[in-house]
Amino acid sequence: MRRREFITLLGGATAWPLPLRAQQPRVIGFLGTVAQGLWLKPVAAFEERLREHGWIDGRTIKIIYRWAEGRPEASPRLRQSL
Repeated sequence: MRRREFITLLGGATAWPLPLRAQQPRVIGFLGTVAQGLWLKPVAAFEERLREHGWIDGRTIKIIYRWAEGRPEASPRLRQSL
């Protein structure tokens, strides 16, 4: 094997794994202070608008929902879990 062939092969082997790295999705944390049932339509509209802009939950973004269910004292604990 000639030197040029060896260098080409070595360069290709080191560059090969780079495209295989997956990007981690961005995370959106949503903390609702009231019951989840009251937010069904606004959350659906929010997710639809994100999809219109190319953001897909589970692929390009990750949305984490937490609901305080009307208990303000639960908000700090829920905020930490986001």
